[in-house]
Amino acid sequence: MKKEAVGMMAVNSTAGSFSSFQQFSIADLIVIVAYFSLNIAVGIWSSCRVNRNTVSGYFLAGRDMAWWPIGASLFASSEGSGLFIGLAGTGAAGGIAVAGFEWNATYVLLALAWVFVPVYISSGIVTMPEYLQRRFGGERIRMYLSGLSLLLSIFTKISTDLYSGALFVQVCLGWDLYLSTVLMLLVTALYTIAGGLAAVIYTDTLQTLIMVVGAIALAIKAFNEIGGYLNLEEAYLKAVPAKIVPNTTCHLPRADAMHLFRDPVSGDLPWTGMTFGLSVMATWYWCTDQVIVQRSLSAKSLSHAKAGSILASYLKMLPLFIIIMPGMISRVLYPGLRGLMIAVMMAALMSSLTSIFNSSSTLFTMDIWRWLRPRAGERELLLVGRAVTVALVALSVVWIPILQSASSGQLYGYIQAVTSCLAPPVTAVFLLAVFWPRANEQVRAGDRAGDLVRGRASGGWSTQGDVRGARCCANRDATHGDVRAARCHANQWVTRGDVRGARCHANQWVTRGDVRGARCHANQWVTRGDVRGARCHAN
Repeated sequence: MKKEAVGMMAVNSTAGSFSSFQQFSIADLIVIVAYFSLNIAVGIWSSCRVNRNTVSGYFLAGRDMAWWPIGASLFASSEGSGLFIGLAGTGAAGGIAVAGFEWNATYVLLALAWVFVPVYISSGIVTMPEYLQRRFGGERIRMYLSGLSLLLSIFTKISTDLYSGALFVQVCLGWDLYLSTVLMLLVTALYTIAGGLAAVIYTDTLQTLIMVVGAIALAIKAFNEIGGYLNLEEAYLKAVPAKIVPNTTCHLPRADAMHLFRDPVSGDLPWTGMTFGLSVMATWYWCTDQVIVQRSLSAKSLSHAKAGSILASYLKMLPLFIIIMPGMISRVLYPGLRGLMIAVMMAALMSSLTSIFNSSSTLFTMDIWRWLRPRAGERELLLVGRAVTVALVALSVVWIPILQSASSGQLYGYIQAVTSCLAPPVTAVFLLAVFWPRANEQVRAGDRAGDLVRGRASGGWSTQGDVRGARCCANRDATHGDVRAARCHANQWVTRGDVRGARCHANQWVTRGDVRGARCHANQWVTRGDVRGARCHAN
């Protein structure tokens, strides 16, 4: 087997195209039809379990979800078709180090469950921008984050998943790219629009089962063909495509392809960036992104939310063995199982799309539409939520040709390049909100996170480290001395000396000395400093 695998390197799957459509069998078609039928059946069944005629029932599944569908949905929502193709493709091109993107999530998911979710649930919020509004005050920060999240959903999530999934189906079935896209969207939108988050979570559970079983079957077949891990290492390092670009070395396998932690200077994925820089992006995605957090908010209790995160963290350990390594094996040979693999890819695509559609419609409806129409009733909000889903589908299809012409083969790198520019500032704002009780600028400073980082608030006041004075801009005098800062917020002021913090919130204030936590019961928000858990008792 070892000699056969190494011998196949001269004519490997990277050498050219293959006629997969001609090899498609009746059994493969039966698998695909059965998948679609089962998917629609689960969507209809789950839609009947929850009252879809209320905002909580439609957008948060009635806050009655158990831990196991939450964990499965967390995993399925993150494993889109773009990630399937991206991880396998990047693994084939550069080795196993890309697994760091998945393994990093294992401990960040625990931070979500034990640090962030208790705050979110106690706050009684539906969306992440709503939390920032309650925490800092003001509408603009809520509108800004809602708009940013919607743009990210269109440019880096929906479009890439649609394009990669449709491209896979086109290659395997020979269908037109746009035809396959529209067909998958119709099935996806059917139960997403009708059933809300409950239908999305239960179908995600089905998708997780299909993805894991199918990917394990693929991995077993691939390793049997290659002859085990040791043969994979030897064959991979010798595999060179039959068609190469002259005078280049990009076709050669990397010498450190089998290294998970790579050199911080010469490595393409340095261990420093994968450990520290990636943690910032992972915190943004797993702890502050609406798509992910919305699943935890639907839990029937905090214990179920924590258990769901634990299940998802275990599942995130699998992609190295069931996605990345089979992708590396594909550099040497191309395994079969077409019908099952198409079902797996469709499961990955539809699970991520349904999650993004539902979360994006939640953001627009609860944050933007309610701001435009404060008196909108539940019926209007539900109608708007469904209409936004339809609009997102149409807008995403428009972006496919642009992505098709601009994106390179390593699709996962495209996604990370965009999000790496936008994730750090959003992560910083949420970390300040949750961990630093003194970050309570509720007029303009909260709305302008950039000004907060630079130490300036263009709304009228400024703090500068150990400055002995602070200025009051609402016709009040400045105070000096050992007080570290004095701040003016909407004609109110707070002084801070050795006291750890004093806050003014809507004509109420809280002082902190050595106490580690502060709670505000009027506006239903909670902050976490050194406290292990702070709870809001307003409800």
